[in-house]
Amino acid sequence: MTTTGAPASRTRLAHLDDLKVLMVAWVIGGHALLGYSAVGGWAYDELNEVTFTPGVEIGLVAVLGPSGLFVIGLFFFVAGLLTERAIHRHGPGPYVRDRLVRLGLPWLLSALLIWPLSVWVASVTAGMQVSPWWVFTHRDPFLDAGSLWFALVLLVFSIAFAGWTALHGGPPAPSGPLTGWHLAGATAAIAVATVVVRLVFPARSGQIADLHLWQWPQCLGMFLLGVVAARRGWAVHIPDPIRRACGWITVGVLMALPVLAVASGLHDVARDDGPYLGGWTWQAAATAAVEALLVTCGSIAFVGLAERRLHGAGPRARRWSRAAFAAFVVQGPVLMVTAAALRPLPVPAEVKAPVVAVVAIVVCFWLGGLWREAARRRREDRRASAADDGAARDLQ
Repeated sequence: MTTTGAPASRTRLAHLDDLKVLMVAWVIGGHALLGYSAVGGWAYDELNEVTFTPGVEIGLVAVLGPSGLFVIGLFFFVAGLLTERAIHRHGPGPYVRDRLVRLGLPWLLSALLIWPLSVWVASVTAGMQVSPWWVFTHRDPFLDAGSLWFALVLLVFSIAFAGWTALHGGPPAPSGPLTGWHLAGATAAIAVATVVVRLVFPARSGQIADLHLWQWPQCLGMFLLGVVAARRGWAVHIPDPIRRACGWITVGVLMALPVLAVASGLHDVARDDGPYLGGWTWQAAATAAVEALLVTCGSIAFVGLAERRLHGAGPRARRWSRAAFAAFVVQGPVLMVTAAALRPLPVPAEVKAPVVAVVAIVVCFWLGGLWREAARRRREDRRASAADDGAARDLQ
């Protein structure tokens, strides 16, 4: 891969495919756990029949919580690494049409139909006498699409960048390598923008279509960083000094974070998290700084680790990779239906949540594989039909 522009090659970057599989599985499992937490973060927490004990919840927050600060940013970083490559291969117009189908259509179906029906099933199971229409019109925020808010935001960024590329030919050619100072500047910019945005849209607030505006600074920042990094070859290889430094910074922050959180007064997450979510508080500023540091260094470190350790070997890895996005799309109804099915079991959240996580991950990737196989067969049928039409015209 050259360092002066995005190639038009169709070569798959296997380590990024494998990383996406792990990220999707992590998100599905994390949503399963959040459904039984007191602090919330997934729709089932509005209906759950049991929750984790405070001690277990603190442990989960300490061990798994930091990933929630940067995993979405990592998705956008990977998307940025691949976006200009795709635009060069297809052209801006076809690329936008593909994004509208691949991202926009699933979001629209989820917001209008699939997610409201999923919440309705879980609500009825919980004993609520509501209709699907009531759920659709009374969900806060309106046009909530579950986890597919990510697809809508990525669609917005992708269309905007494709438009910029069509008008200006993309960003300027890179004038030199990305350095630690550049990353420090990106981290500072994301942190400052996050503080400013959360003065108006606190963390975990909802907007129409559940746009997660409070998370846009890191989403947009990491998407653009991915684009810039891809033009310097980082989609193929992240320089070893940068990778190692980001890895050590990430490990250090993750190890220090639980201690700092407790020292700052965060003993009960559900009760004490208000000052950390936004506003003119030092806790909100510190949270923004930690998020920005984790999302930049953590994203680069994980992509670098994937480059060294994940290589997409074998047909099974390729099947999982092809099914990953579809698995992400179907996770909402699968998680809600699985949790609703286990609702009658008289067991604690510490048992139910891991079971829901494992079942949902397996089912989502299985359904994702079926989806991809059906799509492949449709493409083959269209090609065969086009070939038959061409042969018929040749005979006339």
